Amino acid sequence: MVSAPPPAQRRLAQLGRHRFVDGLCAGLPALDKAVHEFLSTLMNQTGTQREMQRRRDAWMDYQKHRKAWVEQVGRAWREALQPQPISSAVPLDGGLELVGDDVVENKLLASRMALTVAEHVGASFDAVRQRTQHLEGQELPGRDVLRAETLCLRMIEPWLDVGLKRDDMQLALDPLQRQLGDLALAQYEALTQLYDQQGVATAEELRTLTRRPAGMGSSRSGGLGADSGGARLGRDTPFPATVMAPPGAVPAAGAGARGGFAGFPNPLAYARQRAQGVIVQLRRLLTQPDTDGDATQPMPASPVLMHALADERVVADLYYSGMATLVEDYSPQAVVHVAQVVRDRATEFKKKASTASEKAIIEVVALMFQSILSEDRIPPAMRVWFARLQVPVLRVALAEPEFFNDLAHPARQLIDRMGSCVLGFDASAISGTALESEVRRVVQVIEQYPETGKRVFELVLAEFEKFLAKFLTERQGTARIVSVAQQVEQRETLTVQYTIELRKLLKDMPIREEIREFLFKTWAEVLAISAVRDGPQHADTADYKRAAGDLVWAASAKPNRADRARVIQQLPTLLQRLRQGLTLAGVVGAPQDAQIKRLTDTLAEAFLSKTAAIPQEHIDALARRLASLEDFISDDALGEIPLSADNIELLLGIDASAIHVIADNEAPVQEEMVAWAQQLPLGAWFTIDHNGASARVQYVWHSERKQLHLFAAADGSSYLLQLRRLGVYLQSGLLAAQEDESLTLRATRDALTKLDANPERLFE
Repeated sequence: MVSAPPPAQRRLAQLGRHRFVDGLCAGLPALDKAVHEFLSTLMNQTGTQREMQRRRDAWMDYQKHRKAWVEQVGRAWREALQPQPISSAVPLDGGLELVGDDVVENKLLASRMALTVAEHVGASFDAVRQRTQHLEGQELPGRDVLRAETLCLRMIEPWLDVGLKRDDMQLALDPLQRQLGDLALAQYEALTQLYDQQGVATAEELRTLTRRPAGMGSSRSGGLGADSGGARLGRDTPFPATVMAPPGAVPAAGAGARGGFAGFPNPLAYARQRAQGVIVQLRRLLTQPDTDGDATQPMPASPVLMHALADERVVADLYYSGMATLVEDYSPQAVVHVAQVVRDRATEFKKKASTASEKAIIEVVALMFQSILSEDRIPPAMRVWFARLQVPVLRVALAEPEFFNDLAHPARQLIDRMGSCVLGFDASAISGTALESEVRRVVQVIEQYPETGKRVFELVLAEFEKFLAKFLTERQGTARIVSVAQQVEQRETLTVQYTIELRKLLKDMPIREEIREFLFKTWAEVLAISAVRDGPQHADTADYKRAAGDLVWAASAKPNRADRARVIQQLPTLLQRLRQGLTLAGVVGAPQDAQIKRLTDTLAEAFLSKTAAIPQEHIDALARRLASLEDFISDDALGEIPLSADNIELLLGIDASAIHVIADNEAPVQEEMVAWAQQLPLGAWFTIDHNGASARVQYVWHSERKQLHLFAAADGSSYLLQLRRLGVYLQSGLLAAQEDESLTLRATRDALTKLDANPERLFE
């Protein structure tokens, strides 16, 4: 049983509300001025006679009632500080309660207005909400004065009470909500400062406190906590990602409980076969004959149905605006309401459909979205945003039959990508994050361009992928690991490339073996480190390249006096540059002295040699090639880069105990698994089994050449795997995806199951 919070905490929360309202009321004169100036400017603009008369009437009415309105808004906000009575939705006599049209319109307008204000205040409100709930030990009431809906509704009602018109408020809505957003944001920030002064736990600290150990289930019905394993998500899977064991598969000899299966060399092909089976079944369903014997092959939607879809945009906008309170509460009630809307929408569309094909498509899409809405591992707020895609997806499905035939259709891919990312969060963990904002933005963009078909889905999918790559690595610890890992790959890649190019350049030159070995094994790494750290065209990198050419020339025979004098003159500078390069590569102290001694001994022998010198034109050509070496290097003949925990720790400059570096160990791996490892989607969740410990991780980053792959756990630990070792982990089941199928594929399968049980619903 949870104990009640101390009275002092509740008093602090109430004090915060009073100061919040005091600040709002103090800002009312500025809000009034903004509205008045807006109406004055609007009145002076040219337009039709009717428009100009309406603007003048609005300005005159506001002039007359503005003082009374401001006073009543302040009074209404202060009244909202009092505990609100709980009203029953059903009267005691069992009859239905009637709600007036004005009440409904006020709430709709308040919800739309609050949506804009809420977007403006963003994370500031969410932090205040969480900290206030912590003080009071309960969710923020729906009519709490801290909520934007309450503030907006208690501005709208006084507007009408003093005699102003609702249409006039619509006219001045932009400055109203903008000014209120700025005012509310300032007060949320002031309340945050009060909580800071009083030592109230921050929102981040509260999120940390509510995290559960790995393997523990979430107590919330709306989703899983960031660390919850759960039997459903943490189950052992014999094959990774969308792969399941085929019937009759036999475990390979020596394979553990999470090992692979013999006799099934390509699990990816099996996964594709299963997915294709769903598509074939769906295609067969949509092309079956109707009662008149006509095939129901998808055809372009009829004008009547397309008109109904267009009208639905306006209705949906009003409805979902009114869902703001429910969504913000993360209440499953919101999802229940939306699920019914999805069903009702499908019923109405089927009434407007003129063919059996249209009815079938409407029903399948509706069932798919009902399945998505029933996925309780997706936070309720996210499911509501997904539901808004029902009509845009239905448009695409009606116009483009390939939606049902192609699992790579951009509409499917977008929903799958967003769904796979949010499956790992509970409602409170995702609220106010950039991920939630991006999902909201994506949906709103799609809604704004209903006629563009799959093109808009392609565009926002590309934008979401770019966002995801940045969002997943924003945590400071992860960002640092990514930076270091990227440098490791760049350095090692360039080292190999520089070595290959130096071998080509020096292939036919009469150079002593000691110099060749130094350039190939040591100086190529110096060039690579300098290029990564400062850039390939940086002055220091250019000096190191020139030093390579100077060393080659100095190590060649010097039969004439002028060349010997030149060597003697340039040698101190050359040796100094060589020492700087060795220091950059971490070769210092005695090892550096020994390296320099070997070089000077070699140069001394060359100095006394009587053999033919390397022609100067060859030396000049070598210098030019080295100066622009990056123009000639390529990925040809490159293998996997070397990697070790020591290198990562050295580059980080900190204890890297939380970084598990899993380097290639030459274990055999199927090339198909390596190829699949390179195609893992960022944001997907996995269970990794490393050194006997299991962890739930998210795939957050891969390097440019996809040689390094990073998985992050909620407890701050990270797993950095090389490509082929990642393939081994996938092949052996040590890295198992937490979802056997993509969101839309699973939704399609669920829809087919329901239709198989009740096929009549397709055309009724």
